[in-house]
Amino acid sequence: MRIVRDDLTDPQVIALLDLHVRAALDNSPPGAAFVLDLSGLRDPAVTLWSAWDGVALLGLVALKELDAGQGEVKSMRTAPGHVRKGVAAAMLTHLIAEARARGYRRLNLETGTGDAFAPARALYERTGFAPCGPFGDYALTEFNKCYAMEL
Repeated sequence: MRIVRDDLTDPQVIALLDLHVRAALDNSPPGAAFVLDLSGLRDPAVTLWSAWDGVALLGLVALKELDAGQGEVKSMRTAPGHVRKGVAAAMLTHLIAEARARGYRRLNLETGTGDAFAPARALYERTGFAPCGPFGDYALTEFNKCYAMEL
């Protein structure tokens, strides 16, 4: 697996991001999905990496800088056909290493509480993220949950 910083121009990447956005919206009530679309991921505060096996896209993960001391995990998605093969864990490990290299003291994330988000929550918890209160502009509802990891 090769993980590279992505420029958001590859058609496979754009298609997987579209799938990610649609899935987040389909599995969340109106107003409860905080997924970044392509334009949101092009924000200078966001870095996106893609994971590849040759020319096959395996997955995506993004890191948004909240301030000089903390970041937020955004847009984690494993490509269909590569789920449960360690892709998400490898991408998350890469992102955590990057956050540490940037000098962040804390890494945050927000995800859904529905069944569709259960595998993501399990991965975050296995990796060392713990439930926390809201951060940034988030408000907690019955449909979302925040996590943090001290680095």
